[in-house]
Amino acid sequence: MKLDHPHIITEGGVEFCLGVSKKGYVQYDFDKMLIYLEAKGKLLFGKKFKIYKGDHRVLYKLCCYFIKDKSSCEKFRIDINKGVLLSGPVGCGKTSLMRLLKHMVPHFRPYEVIPSRNIVFGFNNIGYRIIEQYGDHQFYCFDDLGVEPTGRHFGKDCNVMGEILLSRYDLFLKNKLKTHATTNLNADELEERYGNRVRSRMRELFNLVAFEKGSKDKRN
Repeated sequence: MKLDHPHIITEGGVEFCLGVSKKGYVQYDFDKMLIYLEAKGKLLFGKKFKIYKGDHRVLYKLCCYFIKDKSSCEKFRIDINKGVLLSGPVGCGKTSLMRLLKHMVPHFRPYEVIPSRNIVFGFNNIGYRIIEQYGDHQFYCFDDLGVEPTGRHFGKDCNVMGEILLSRYDLFLKNKLKTHATTNLNADELEERYGNRVRSRMRELFNLVAFEKGSKDKRN
């Protein structure tokens, strides 16, 4: 990537141009972004990685969000100041896309993708310090939100991810720190898992971007 040309990215010795620069403004090209994302995906996840045509609709929304295309995001009712909650059925590719998309905008602040269950395992081991750890000033994407086990430390149960989401909400209000997440659950299931208070905060914390219910299972 050239600092003055963030839309030009080099991967594996190949230069990818994701659009054109006009008077200091980058006009991105979705088809060129797809070419880059598939090439980068093969580098990250193996040669079998593929961008499916049926996913172009959801991927277009995500690309508009990540390149901060305000006019397109407004049409989709996406707030570029919020994070993304990417939902969809098991195996549709949510995690891969969230790991992949940040590479398309290396000039923007990156986020770390962390499995929610790993955070709970950490809580079980070291306790409430793990909740404080994710109340820092980093950007995160919590993967598989809602299907993690209940935390238990010294005999006391804790809805670990619910507590972390409340902390992240406070950070969002104070410092506009973004939080992203992926989930297999729908809105009602999330509310059942975390309660009405956390669900209410999630509405303010995230833009919901959803795969179709019948999206292809890429693991087969």
